[in-house]
Amino acid sequence: MDFTRNLLLSYLSVTFRIVFYLNIYSLAGLFIRRKALRILVAEDDKKLAENLRQILAEQGNAVDIAHDGESAWLLGGTEAYDIIILDIMLPKRSGLDVLRSLRDSKISIPVLLLTARDAVTDKVTGLDLGADDYMVKPFALAELLARVRSLSRRKGVLETPILSCGDLSINTATHQVFRGKREISLTAKEFTLLVYLTANKGSVVTHSDIVEKVWDVNLDMFSDVLKVIISRLRKKIEAKDECPLIHTVRGVGYMLKEPSDGDETEK
Repeated sequence: MDFTRNLLLSYLSVTFRIVFYLNIYSLAGLFIRRKALRILVAEDDKKLAENLRQILAEQGNAVDIAHDGESAWLLGGTEAYDIIILDIMLPKRSGLDVLRSLRDSKISIPVLLLTARDAVTDKVTGLDLGADDYMVKPFALAELLARVRSLSRRKGVLETPILSCGDLSINTATHQVFRGKREISLTAKEFTLLVYLTANKGSVVTHSDIVEKVWDVNLDMFSDVLKVIISRLRKKIEAKDECPLIHTVRGVGYMLKEPSDGDETEK
């Protein structure tokens, strides 16, 4: 009887300690993962802006609000934000103009664009200017929070300021791209995509890899945009007398290869 009781007490004691420490580790993990962010919300709809401020603040973030483009540029250009949520249709100065000014000033804060327009051309324009993500109104607040978390986890893919593939060279510090002696002008998103492909040259990168690393958005939403930008990028870095560098791996993704490599993929 005593043996059974002692065995039961020992079992309960061990179980209690396991559950206790698991809960402690779980809570610690929550605190570690939920790093507070400083976020700028630029939205002229004051009710929506306040809803966003409230839900983001409930996650432990510090949130500033701008109701027009001039205020958004003033804050975004001078304050150290982790993320900017930027509506395209702002008064005084459009969100796209604010985004253009941020990128022209070499301010690389991740930007999530908000818009009521869902055309592919609008998406391409915003992404070309350097937006990191894009949401169409109306949207679920839970999805916006997921996008914010995704942007906050973004890591740079570069370990060196100079990348190359054959006679293609990329200076990631100055954003200059050369094919031999020919300088190539790229949009912000074309440059980011080329950098990612070059950093992974010789390896196949899937459509979902590219979207996750370059845009952090859902592939189905942006598959057409990706095709458009890949096509434009090819035309810019591959002149008629130059060897192809970007190759399509049908049904999988793309590969940037040295011109001397064997060609088992299609251009």
